[in-house]
Amino acid sequence: MNRRDLLKLAALSAVPTSLIHGRSAFAASEALEFGCPVPMSGAFAANGKFADLGMRLAVDQYGQVLGRPLRYSVLDTEGKPATAVRKVQELAQQKAARYFAGGILSSESLAMGKEAEKFGGVFVTTAGADEITGKDCNRATFRWSVPTFGAIERTVRPLIESMPKAKRWYTITPQYVFGDGLLSAAKAIFKEKGIEHVGNSYHALTEKEFSGYLTNALAAKPDVLLILNFGSQSADTLRQAVSFGMKKNTTILLAWASGLEQFESLGADLCEGVYFGAQYWHGVDTPLNRELVKRTHDKFKANPNYSLAGSYICTKIMVDGMIKAGSADPKAVVAALEGMKYEGLTGPEEIRAADHQVLKNYYLLKGKAKSRMKDKDDYAEVVSVGKAFLPVDQTQCKMT
Repeated sequence: MNRRDLLKLAALSAVPTSLIHGRSAFAASEALEFGCPVPMSGAFAANGKFADLGMRLAVDQYGQVLGRPLRYSVLDTEGKPATAVRKVQELAQQKAARYFAGGILSSESLAMGKEAEKFGGVFVTTAGADEITGKDCNRATFRWSVPTFGAIERTVRPLIESMPKAKRWYTITPQYVFGDGLLSAAKAIFKEKGIEHVGNSYHALTEKEFSGYLTNALAAKPDVLLILNFGSQSADTLRQAVSFGMKKNTTILLAWASGLEQFESLGADLCEGVYFGAQYWHGVDTPLNRELVKRTHDKFKANPNYSLAGSYICTKIMVDGMIKAGSADPKAVVAALEGMKYEGLTGPEEIRAADHQVLKNYYLLKGKAKSRMKDKDDYAEVVSVGKAFLPVDQTQCKMT
């Protein structure tokens, strides 16, 4: 099954989940309704469609919790905070949904987290802005992914240390909270390590053409091009950078890759020798990841990518929180999740009680030559792995 087939399969999510799983006999009042608020249209639609598959896997795996059947609804946020909030409000009002996992973009995740707190829900996200578990943290919001600080610490720092002669870096940055967080963290390391930041190009979230920014980057003659955007935008930036010949004289680092789906769209030849930061990689050998890989193969005849895996684990965290609490009451579940340690996709993971940040590994990958690939999805090798998080007293999180 290729990516196109998977996306077709994802379109099934328009069908009510109760019909898909034959659970129409259960009254709506008995079911526990989950929401999957992600972009299903627009520039980040591919990420949203795989996130839908991830929640579906988790809901299918458990089937029910505390004697109540699980259902979920996909909400197309369009990547817009106002639309995301409205869709979450509607599901909370119409189907009494209190549990949500999603938010591909930081701007929509920040808005949905605040809304979940208002109506007493739980929201788990994979978005990256430090503010989510920083100055804008709240009791309702949890974050599985490593935030921007850790993503840069685990990619830029090890690359600088492995290439001491690469002193000139150029950045391409999306102009919103996520991009600013990555750029700020990168600048701090540049200053510490004596790196010359020879230029930065900001771009809009709607941008598709990056040749002008890359022309500026080429003129600055950097040793390293640091790409700080995400999803289709980072793929387009990388594709255009390679077409400009930048791989010949420049090391390219894409700090926050969207994983396997991105490698598939780019191809091995383009990815060879390029560095990628990753929240998740299907080749990581942990018990839960082996189980997820098998489950995804059995269901979709494909390996899980980051968007699918992130949605799966975010949903699983909430269900496991209910089981631990022995209750589906959000307040009880929040209390159960705070400080919870578990075997996660990246190995041992822990939800830090003070700011609701999951402490987990982040990976630095390097694209393999096609001749070195062991199978069709073996696009990269892990060259560095580790954890990097700000201490709670430096995050600005003040839980009320």
